Amino acid sequence: MTYKEPSLQDIQAAHSRIKPYIHKTPILTSKSLDQLSGVELFFKCENFQKVGAFKARGAMNGVLSLTKEELIRGVCTHSSGNHAQALALAARENGSNAFIVMPNNAPVVKKNAVVGYGAEVIECEPTLQARESTVETVMKEKGAVFIHPYNDYNIIAGQATAAKEVYETLEKIELDYILAPVGGGGLLSGTALATKYISASTKIIGCEPEGANDAYQSFQTKQLVPSENPMTIADGLLTSLGDKTFPIIINHVDDILTVSDIEIMEALKLTWERMKIIIEPSSAVCLAVVLKNKTLFKNKKVGIIISGGNVELSKIKF
Repeated sequence: MTYKEPSLQDIQAAHSRIKPYIHKTPILTSKSLDQLSGVELFFKCENFQKVGAFKARGAMNGVLSLTKEELIRGVCTHSSGNHAQALALAARENGSNAFIVMPNNAPVVKKNAVVGYGAEVIECEPTLQARESTVETVMKEKGAVFIHPYNDYNIIAGQATAAKEVYETLEKIELDYILAPVGGGGLLSGTALATKYISASTKIIGCEPEGANDAYQSFQTKQLVPSENPMTIADGLLTSLGDKTFPIIINHVDDILTVSDIEIMEALKLTWERMKIIIEPSSAVCLAVVLKNKTLFKNKKVGIIISGGNVELSKIKF
């Protein structure tokens, strides 16, 4: 399989590019969760990132990588969640227009957030085919540049900066593992590359819901398995891997582990109660994996990327 993954220089350039526009998010610890898990945990809190998620990193790098002519044309994407808001903000910050295709069943609060960042929302039927065909129409009519939510090397390089910050902040602590949730694979790909270049001895684990385990299946079979009818409370992890994220994950990730929705919700509740921070279910998958596999991680130093905190409180029932 031939592909050109982002280099360390690409990731460093992305970080320099986006630094003025993003937050350097904190790394938090919890003695309570350390005792409960038997693990020394380090949480990279992207729930405190702009737009409430790591997606701000990739979207900003994607927009900042465009030419002046492309910025004038505007950008477009299809997303029902964090990438939609991230791209809208990145476009606004750089004087460009954003056209966001969102399924008509996307939460009103998310549509309003995208509009609040100055983007135009174009609704479509809630199918991948409808999303893609609507984006194609927008590209033709508006001349806008398509920026994929995850299957794009500029996006991956941007997401890699979260793990880069982990290793820079914990420079005197050698992590045994770093864990990231996996949906489309942009965050996990970026985390894997940053780890390969900066902390090669650290093992990389992808974390996924059992009800949306296409990445797990793809990793096991070494064949790209599409996500079909995924069912999970972790609604940020419903998408399939792409042809750019899949090879990076196959080549650099050590394992992908899955957890049930019940285990995800227990980890979510523990995080809210013990750490006093709000995270979304997709972010709780990594802690759930640690708690399910205590023997594997016992007495290890483990970094966890908390991907975001954009939770619909009405859907949370403990």
